[in-house]
Amino acid sequence: MATVIVMERLRDRRVLVTGAGSGIGRATTLRLLEEGAQVVGTDVSAEGLSGTQAAAPPGLTTFTMDVADESSVDSGVKAAVVALGGLDVLVNAAGILLASHTHETSLESWNRVLAVNLTGTFLVTRAALPALLESSAGVVVNFSSTSASFAHPYMAAYSASKGGIQAFTHALALEYGKRGLRAVSIAPGSVKSGITDSAASWLPSDVDFSLFGRLLPILPTDHTTEVGNAVAGPETVAGVVAMLASEDGKFITGTEIRIDGGTHT
Repeated sequence: MATVIVMERLRDRRVLVTGAGSGIGRATTLRLLEEGAQVVGTDVSAEGLSGTQAAAPPGLTTFTMDVADESSVDSGVKAAVVALGGLDVLVNAAGILLASHTHETSLESWNRVLAVNLTGTFLVTRAALPALLESSAGVVVNFSSTSASFAHPYMAAYSASKGGIQAFTHALALEYGKRGLRAVSIAPGSVKSGITDSAASWLPSDVDFSLFGRLLPILPTDHTTEVGNAVAGPETVAGVVAMLASEDGKFITGTEIRIDGGTHT
């Protein structure tokens, strides 16, 4: 029988993960716990958090938090810091995708996507920074997307929000680098998540699937979305986040890490 080696490179690291109720956020939460971290997982969905809690080993605390709501964020981050006794790592995995033809995109939809993805990342980071700066090695891992740098159809608002996250991350890395904080963006593509699982519901009724031909990975994958696209499992991303949160990532900051199986090679 093969021996399973469990790394504990995150032992005693105190981590807050948003979007922990599904997809990449859930996979990341579980991976960090497996590597010894103390984790608070938040999500707007109580049901999603219950599913994560049921799958988790000991050490996870969860509660609902809406990253687009300033008061919810301020009270939620404060509660997380108290529960953990401080904060070493923030993983901003919460996000939404509302897709449509750009000329049919309402201002309400545009603002909603930016409010959750971009402003939400800012709000949680702002609230967490005082505690992160008290850590000897604070880390912020933000979630961008390959859509920030490469064309994705029907996703103008989503792409704009993810591009903003990349720029925001660069600014953080420079502003707080001398105080020991690292900031990195993860840019997933062709990865199974809550968003890809619901792809059939958010695509326009007259979707042109030929536009998605350029968004397929060149490496073999073991999952597909509801619309048939080949994707990798969310654990693919979770392992990279764990590395960044640990000493193994101590010289990585102010950059993006693209995880897409060579989709945009």
